[in-house]
Amino acid sequence: MKMLKFAAVLVLLGLVTFGFLNINTGDDPPKVGDPAPPFKLVSNEGVEVDLSDHLGQWVVLYFYPRDFTSGCTIEAHNFQRDQELYHEKNAIIFGVSVDSAESHAEFCAKEGLEFKLLADVGGSVSSSYGSIRGAGDAVISARNTFIIDPEGKIAQVFMGVKPNPHSAEVLAALTELQKG
Repeated sequence: MKMLKFAAVLVLLGLVTFGFLNINTGDDPPKVGDPAPPFKLVSNEGVEVDLSDHLGQWVVLYFYPRDFTSGCTIEAHNFQRDQELYHEKNAIIFGVSVDSAESHAEFCAKEGLEFKLLADVGGSVSSSYGSIRGAGDAVISARNTFIIDPEGKIAQVFMGVKPNPHSAEVLAALTELQKG
């Protein structure tokens, strides 16, 4: 009987946790054609990155839950693998999560990442892109990606992406967008 009660409590906690983590506390995501929400965030290098400084080039802004987790590591490795292809397309990649700049620096060093990860501590930028999940102190960035065109407008939106094929999807979308 005790085992049954324990199992029931575990199931209930799992359901509450699953539901809790799926609470969306952010704004609606911007749509294709909308101006990209502006931001200034600190990178893994300790330098402030201002989106407006990247007008004139394509920006791949990808949101991910946490440094050092399996899905996030796979996604980051694939973006790193394809860096040269992004450079050929005049595109820069920024990864965003609610982790600190220090955590990002450790993650980049451990995983050999050469693109910038941006610290959205507090989640305000993730929220402005409709990419925040959770509530209170238990928020994470949702796995969404936005391609921003050289004029600073949203050109493509990917919601709830799968980490492994995602870089290839983004590259294919960039190719199509750049064809005009």
